[in-house]
Amino acid sequence: MTLTSTSSSTSNVPEIEETLARIRSHKGVESVLIMTKEGAIIQSSLSKEQSTTHAALLSQLTAKACNVIQMLDGVNSGGNDNGNNNDNDNGGGGDELTFLRLRSHNKEIMIAPDKEFLMVVIQNPNSTADGE
Repeated sequence: MTLTSTSSSTSNVPEIEETLARIRSHKGVESVLIMTKEGAIIQSSLSKEQSTTHAALLSQLTAKACNVIQMLDGVNSGGNDNGNNNDNDNGGGGDELTFLRLRSHNKEIMIAPDKEFLMVVIQNPNSTADGE
């Protein structure tokens, strides 16, 4: 599967492909999904139907997790957080979501958000654990 570039810089595509190949080679990794924060699929190793479902749900979950982090940051800093916090762009020193991990007995979903994109890795945690 080839990465579809949505930015004007295509010089990073080989480096991105190499990184994705390295991630996919890890024991237990079942699929990798790259999407915009809004859920538009850029690259996926899932079926089209699975990609669409995962992208919609995981982009919403990530957005809600980001909102919780921002809300907690306002509560923890003692500031007045009425949803008008000027740190929402994360350039003002506010806390931001850096990684989200969901784990069940059979699956583990790891989400690494970036400014514009989300990278999702789905793996079988049982195949990565030693002696389980």
